Amino acid sequence: MTSKSADIEDLAAFATEVIRQSGQEALRFYGKGKPDVKFDDDLVTDAELVLTDLFQRHLKARFSEHLLFQYDQKNKGYSHEGERYIWIFNPLDGVANFQAGIPIWGTSLALLDNFWPILGLFYMPVTGDLFHARAGHTAFRCEEEIHISSQGSINDESLLLTHSRFHQYYHSTFPGKIRGLGCTSAHVCYVAMGRAEAAIITHESYQDLAAAQVIAEAAGAKIFNMDESEFSLGDYLDGNRIDDHLLIVNADMHVQILSYLQEIT
Repeated sequence: MTSKSADIEDLAAFATEVIRQSGQEALRFYGKGKPDVKFDDDLVTDAELVLTDLFQRHLKARFSEHLLFQYDQKNKGYSHEGERYIWIFNPLDGVANFQAGIPIWGTSLALLDNFWPILGLFYMPVTGDLFHARAGHTAFRCEEEIHISSQGSINDESLLLTHSRFHQYYHSTFPGKIRGLGCTSAHVCYVAMGRAEAAIITHESYQDLAAAQVIAEAAGAKIFNMDESEFSLGDYLDGNRIDDHLLIVNADMHVQILSYLQEIT
């Protein structure tokens, strides 16, 4: 099969196959970080190199004209045939959990068609959860449709997922539970499936969020800046880090969530 004859079904099948294979390969390294160091950089680097090489080989063999996202990616205008497609592969999200043997981590994969997102997948090999969506369609966890929480207001059973240093930036009056699970894409997907009402993330990149955004939006969530404006991931194609804090939430609830947070100055 050539890239010229590929349709969305071919692309989705390839994405599902290769992300599962990448996840299985990642399990060879999982939990094998050196116990005498807090973070085993060598293990993570080796795993990321192996997984990236695996993906590149699969992509070249199946869709040789397709492009792989680079950190200095530029939108050079409309492309035709295979070069219209750009894959965004993030080998490991939740690397601290990965190297320590904590199961909340995974691999993400997104696909752009002339810089428009069309597919997003996030696979967690230890749990077997595969979150996936086509842009503008339904989001799934494996074969089950998922949607954001239908809860109309925040209460003491609500869940807000945050990054590890959240308490250094905000005073919170959030009435529910606040948790940090150590994996951005997992946080976003748990919001997408209604297990959490919202998530706050920071220090991300286009590569980190490309797949998660497709899944979140297909499930009914949106990403907002903390000034209540809607976030645009396309502004970060050049590879700049997203240092601002972002809120993933049902669009009808973002003002309410923000009302519980006071920035520490």
